[in-house]
Amino acid sequence: MRASLVQLAVSDTESADDRRARAAALVRGRAGDDLVVLPELWPTGAWAYDDWRTGAEPIGIDGPTLRAMSAAARSAAVWLHAGTVVERDGGALYNTALVFDRTGALRGTYRKIHRYGFDTGEAAWMAAGRDVVTVPDLRFPELFRALVDAGTEILVVPGAWPAGRREQWRILVRARAVEEQAVVLACCAAGTHGGMEQAGGSLVVDPWGTVLAEAGAGEEVLTAEVDTAAVAAIRAELPVLRDRVLAIPAPGAGRYEPS
Repeated sequence: MRASLVQLAVSDTESADDRRARAAALVRGRAGDDLVVLPELWPTGAWAYDDWRTGAEPIGIDGPTLRAMSAAARSAAVWLHAGTVVERDGGALYNTALVFDRTGALRGTYRKIHRYGFDTGEAAWMAAGRDVVTVPDLRFPELFRALVDAGTEILVVPGAWPAGRREQWRILVRARAVEEQAVVLACCAAGTHGGMEQAGGSLVVDPWGTVLAEAGAGEEVLTAEVDTAAVAAIRAELPVLRDRVLAIPAPGAGRYEPS
């Protein structure tokens, strides 16, 4: 499988409409790929909080990002994980991921469950989702394990991490690949917006935690060939998922001896 991560630069000087057009052009340029991935909250900027409410959009035929990304996926004939957008549903805002098939049909959405922040940003502005389809919640391994238990072999992580935490981003992406024995495609934004420089550093990581491809700090398209058959082989060779002990006795409830 050939996958491309579009590490889009997000700035305060570019309008959302211009950035949508540029992102769509980059996606259309990936004809021949199997999967294309965009970062988190790229239409408005993940750190441009003041723009979220004015830039929020419905997830339907009237949503400008949905229209642009649907057309781009159809034109390139690729599966497209279009990162996430600020979704408006009634009076609530959500950090919502969009997934399109090769015909441009919307095949999945996910409202981010864990609103990360220090009582600002997501934590203050956005409601929490409930269903799990894709995982921008990199710091929360429970969601990754739930997806793996449902049979997932490839995990897509759209991100917008600040440059100061790039090493944490890299560590956690590789950790998720190792602990879930899965391929991880992690696409982070580049550029500077809302006063925050973005980390970039998008990654393609195999189930052993080996980095197959890694982007720099600026805008670029990172492409890698992914061997999906390797997931089953590694899980069979090192069956740690099978050997999990899910019901560990509470302290004082009896002796626990690890196998």
